[in-house]
Amino acid sequence: MKERIKDFLVQNLEFLPPELIILVISALPILELRGGLPLAYIHYDFSLAKSILLSVSGNLLPLIPILLLFHPLSKWLMRFNLYQKMYNWLYHRTLKKGNNVEKYGAVGLLLFTALPLPTTGAYSACIAAAIFGIRFRYAFIAISLGVISAAIIVSLGLLSISIL
Repeated sequence: MKERIKDFLVQNLEFLPPELIILVISALPILELRGGLPLAYIHYDFSLAKSILLSVSGNLLPLIPILLLFHPLSKWLMRFNLYQKMYNWLYHRTLKKGNNVEKYGAVGLLLFTALPLPTTGAYSACIAAAIFGIRFRYAFIAISLGVISAAIIVSLGLLSISIL
């Protein structure tokens, strides 16, 4: 599914410069850095350094708005039944998957974000930070370091593939 989303976006955003496409894809939920970095390095043939810079930058773009606005927007949207159901599902899912975040706070948030696995990106980490009440400053630093760590892990994977 990720590949289809990525292909759809690349085809429909082709009027934009490739750098901007990477920023947009890296800023989107689900794809995030894990989609933008390989696309930049393999599809657009950017250098690894440029691929990392663009994908990390794109992945960090939504952090501040999400961290600052999640609670106020959720509070306002809770009056709608559909949002309330979605929020409850997200809340319980986060509680199940966020044991380390709850236990270790910002360090757990960093580790959660650093693992380049499905549902462990910056968006999920921001929601976990909001739900577990991690202060903005600590959450922002931890998630940012987690995104950089994920970029290193994905880059090592890309380098190992290109060696083969």
